[in-house]
Amino acid sequence: MPTKWKLNTGAEIPAIGFGTWQDEGAQEDAVVEALKAGYRHIDTARVYGTEKAVGKGVKKSGVPREDIFITTKLWNNKHHPDDVAPALQQSLDDLGMDYVDLYLMHWPVAWKRGEDLFPKKDGKPIMENIDILDTYKAMEKLLKTGKARAIGVSNCDKSEMERLIENSSVVPAVHQIECHPWLQQHDFTAWHRENGIHITHYSPFGNQNSLYSEKGGPAKLIDEPVLVEIGKQYDKTGAQVALAWGVSQGHSVLPKSKTPMRIRANLQGDFKLSPEDMKKIEKLNKKLRFNDSSDEFGRVFFNDLEGKT
Repeated sequence: MPTKWKLNTGAEIPAIGFGTWQDEGAQEDAVVEALKAGYRHIDTARVYGTEKAVGKGVKKSGVPREDIFITTKLWNNKHHPDDVAPALQQSLDDLGMDYVDLYLMHWPVAWKRGEDLFPKKDGKPIMENIDILDTYKAMEKLLKTGKARAIGVSNCDKSEMERLIENSSVVPAVHQIECHPWLQQHDFTAWHRENGIHITHYSPFGNQNSLYSEKGGPAKLIDEPVLVEIGKQYDKTGAQVALAWGVSQGHSVLPKSKTPMRIRANLQGDFKLSPEDMKKIEKLNKKLRFNDSSDEFGRVFFNDLEGKT
């Protein structure tokens, strides 16, 4: 049986999820393929442009909706408290669903209210003076409607997380962050564990994503010799070991692919590595971030999100 983790809500989230960022035109068939292969965790977002494809893929797959864990996200232009519930409803309408299992604040930054996903002036985002705490409190109200069964955040630093916990009534169920063997963030993820917040990794293959192809290290993460050698012990690939590294920590990982063979192969990353292998991988940590959106998002990133923005 696939590994599942229990959230602070009591619900279960599968360890291996299917990411749908980019390739929006191919996602419907990819979601069908993923669900038929055995995935039961699908991750999308308003800004991905894949919510409609995800909804159609779920219906076409024949897998009952109640058997699938669906995540989507609130985009930066809908941070005003009055916009939060309508934004979720827009997502639900596109998904063709009555509820999502998890609704995340995609980024802890507020942009100009409206329908423009990327409001800019002179090449810079137009910011709104909206406190993320006010946005999060509006998200809390969604739980009473049943339209979101859990709420959480993505891309926050430690100071932002501490402030949310101290000033809200609902501890985030999940924090989705960039995490992989080249960006391990052990202290930060341990803090989440202590506070009952589940960690989900996006970009678990690091620079495998085409958007990051010019930002990477000396080679692709999945070709890292240590991962490849460890994989031989388990009859696995370096990519599958990279996923297993996250699963072995009790985290969920979100690989993405539109190729049937790779979709199925990524699901085989659901296995536990030995403590010895985990120690070998720990030495690979370069604090190498690929999704550094500092300029276009109007905030500052550090190698670890434990720093203050």
